[in-house]
Amino acid sequence: MWHLVRMFVLSSAVLLSACNNDSEVATPVPTPPEPPLAETPPNILFIVIDDAGIDQFSAFGYGGAVPANTMSINAIAEAGVRFRNTWTMPTCSPTRVTFFDGRYPFRNGVRNAIVSTDLANSQMSPYAVSVPELLRSEAGYVSALIGKMHLTGSDLGPDNHALGDSAMRDLGWDYFAGYLDGAPYPIDTTAGGIAPEGTYQCGWVPITALDEEHGADRGVCYFADQTFQVMNDLEQYPTPGRTCVERGGIFDPNSLSFDANRALELRFDHQNGYYTGEWKINNMDGSNQTLRATDAGARGYRTVQEAERAIAWIQQMQQREQSEQTPWMLSLGFSALHAPLQPPPAALLPVADANLSLLGCGTPVSSQLADLGIADPTELATAVQQRIIAQHMLEAVDHEIGRLLEATNIAIRQADGSLVFNDESNTVVVITADNGTYMPSVKLPFDPLRAKGTLYQSGVWVPLIVTGPGFDEPNRDVPHLINSTDLFRLFTGLAGIDSDELAAELRLDAAPIVPYLQDSNQEAIRDYNFAELGMNIRAETGPPCVIPQANLCVQIFPQEEVCHDQSGVWYGPGSDINSAGFSSCCAVNTYLEGIGEPSVDLFPERQLAFRDDKYKLVRLTTLQCDSGELIDSEEFYEVNESTNPVELKLDREADNLLVSPGESQLNGEAQARLSLLRASLNELLATAVTCPGDGTGDLQVNQDDLDGWQYWAEPERGKSSWFDLNYDGLTDAEDLAIIEANMGNDCRNNLNANSHELRQ
Repeated sequence: MWHLVRMFVLSSAVLLSACNNDSEVATPVPTPPEPPLAETPPNILFIVIDDAGIDQFSAFGYGGAVPANTMSINAIAEAGVRFRNTWTMPTCSPTRVTFFDGRYPFRNGVRNAIVSTDLANSQMSPYAVSVPELLRSEAGYVSALIGKMHLTGSDLGPDNHALGDSAMRDLGWDYFAGYLDGAPYPIDTTAGGIAPEGTYQCGWVPITALDEEHGADRGVCYFADQTFQVMNDLEQYPTPGRTCVERGGIFDPNSLSFDANRALELRFDHQNGYYTGEWKINNMDGSNQTLRATDAGARGYRTVQEAERAIAWIQQMQQREQSEQTPWMLSLGFSALHAPLQPPPAALLPVADANLSLLGCGTPVSSQLADLGIADPTELATAVQQRIIAQHMLEAVDHEIGRLLEATNIAIRQADGSLVFNDESNTVVVITADNGTYMPSVKLPFDPLRAKGTLYQSGVWVPLIVTGPGFDEPNRDVPHLINSTDLFRLFTGLAGIDSDELAAELRLDAAPIVPYLQDSNQEAIRDYNFAELGMNIRAETGPPCVIPQANLCVQIFPQEEVCHDQSGVWYGPGSDINSAGFSSCCAVNTYLEGIGEPSVDLFPERQLAFRDDKYKLVRLTTLQCDSGELIDSEEFYEVNESTNPVELKLDREADNLLVSPGESQLNGEAQARLSLLRASLNELLATAVTCPGDGTGDLQVNQDDLDGWQYWAEPERGKSSWFDLNYDGLTDAEDLAIIEANMGNDCRNNLNANSHELRQ
């Protein structure tokens, strides 16, 4: 049903572009023409690394005292163009949606990482025109998505997961094999049910040299397909428990032979961090599959599985008959480096002694704090260990990127082991990340306390590499501002279908990137960059949870168990303090003050960042409990992108220019820039258009909205949808009344009044 609406929106954009310039975004300043880079549109391989800020990458001049060995990524970076000043949103879902719909979160409604209680209104809309749909309809591309992308809800919140298992197909992809959840599951510290919870922090049985009490140097490895392997030879299996898990099995320590009764006792249904997953597959023939932890195909290290499936799909595209050859685009979302931090297979690491990867484990629990914009208060000693494991995880990703490029002939392996990009593959490789690095994994001199989940530089500054045939002067840096929304126009530009007129009709916030590839002297296209973090739409606000180490109260986690997993104190129903629970974080503070305890900070309702080429404005909106009002506060910084640690200017807490020297003592340039940034940010926010009764997002209330409501209000649906217009979690008669009350409204008439003249 929604496909008809989306086709209508797209065809309207193409037909009306010459005669209708109304847009939420001002008519863009004309940009250089973007002729196709090749006579045949290139294939596109889009790789997203999770939680990997620019601090991790030696290709950009960073990586800390001991950078990760990223030979493959470096080879691709040296063959292409490195964008050194790229911003994303500070958490995963908002960024990933911008890649594919080209609009800022305040327009598309996805303001934070999606959790099970978030309504469909804060998930990627099937009524928006997406990159895979646009490339298919206008340039003949076949598109696939493999791994993690976290654009919607999942089975964890079925009432709010409107699109169900077909979500990625309904959002435009021809093929999908990946996860709808936002992160790997927590590590199974029972190692498959063989020991009490908490015994095995890595998720497997270590050797006795590492754990004399619980370790084992021999045993039987049982597999989900009911086969087994005896592992009692230390020369052949020097780390049998770990090797078993790497191969998808469960290790029964100190056993000497197969035991049918023991096999029945093992918990193959337990998820185990990076070594299992729940794969949702949308096949190209229209059928769906689900592979759970009990399926052999869902077991094994995620990074390897993600690369394997990517290789298989690309090779399938390459082996088509000549008459069936069309360009393809694969979006590959690696799960790493997301928590839980768990050591990768030693075989993936570029170290002489693989035992280096066996020294301890990272986080057995998947941290949701950073996902939701909260600095994770990890202890320093633990953070050092986690940083090592995160580096190994990045090196494993690099290994698999190299294997993928070699297996698909996009790059050629040389005799010395190095990779050389293959121009003849007619493929453009794009590598980036979804947000800054998770706090304990941040590399110095970047700021771990202002990393992923914050709008500061360490939370939104990421790598962007674009490599392909025909680029002007490869192996160079572009210093100009790039936003995650701009990747929408990178993809359409590579396909030869980008234009300012189309961007205006689709009300994109994206600026072009292709001109930078075509001309090494291209001047800056963006004058400003923007990032935001806020609260997703929910039918009910979550109960309060206090994170003592961060002195912060949040109302985000829906269950007590999740609060406890994040080292929080639960103040919701069933709380040890008040069995009825507290209604809000303000009520928690009233209680704390009443017993003589200090109050806790409240998580901001909204966070905004806006910068030019030198200065950065941060605006936080926080609820004041005494007045019940939302109060804005501002911070102002000078920032740069220097690779010299001494000269690098980050937005550290001590560097807020509104505190020192203070606004009245700013020099003339800083005063002028601050005033302009404030005015420009306000002007951008004023371009938001609300349109009551509009479920399709086309800023009109018409028959399409009635048809959409009819579809989602059917008895087998009726829960959360994009036509739940009063945000109560139901699509029902109350929503129909809103549509009927606004029938005929054309909110596009408000676009000119709200337009702005910012260059993106």
